[in-house]
Amino acid sequence: MSAREKLRRFFEENVGKKLTTNQLSEVAQIRDYQRRIRELRTEYGMKIKSHVDRADLKPGEYILESLDLDPAISRNISNQLRTQILERNGFTCQLCGASAHDWDDINPSKKVRLLIDHIVPVSQGGENTPENLRVLCGNCNHGRSNIQTLGETALNVLARLRKSSREVRREVYEALKKEFND
Repeated sequence: MSAREKLRRFFEENVGKKLTTNQLSEVAQIRDYQRRIRELRTEYGMKIKSHVDRADLKPGEYILESLDLDPAISRNISNQLRTQILERNGFTCQLCGASAHDWDDINPSKKVRLLIDHIVPVSQGGENTPENLRVLCGNCNHGRSNIQTLGETALNVLARLRKSSREVRREVYEALKKEFND
């Protein structure tokens, strides 16, 4: 049985219960189990939430909210389109300029890893078109998760806020409460 299937079954057996990364890692028995969780969310539509989505969860905790499935999101980019985007962007990160030949600033023992990024996230209606795709290094892509960079939207602000510490979220809450109560 694949790691993704093991995780799917474990989540379904524990609907509504907080699960820890230690439990999920043990069930999956692979190092990159977080990727399988993302696949269960996006490709299968499972309502798996983390501390990024819910304030009552701590980092390292996940919960399957219900067995109802969201619409699945396809992020498949053909090899031909991937090559076209890499060539168009000169095999360099479009935010920091790093190339695959450079050493990674965060992990100096590894080379930079280039990824294809959706400018408008698929979850916000973005498509696999050349106009909506660009090259980013792994470091620049990592913090972007579901944040659209073209224009400010409430979804973008909320996505960034969810990634902030509890103290920052509280400060924003107090500022908004003051602004709208005056």
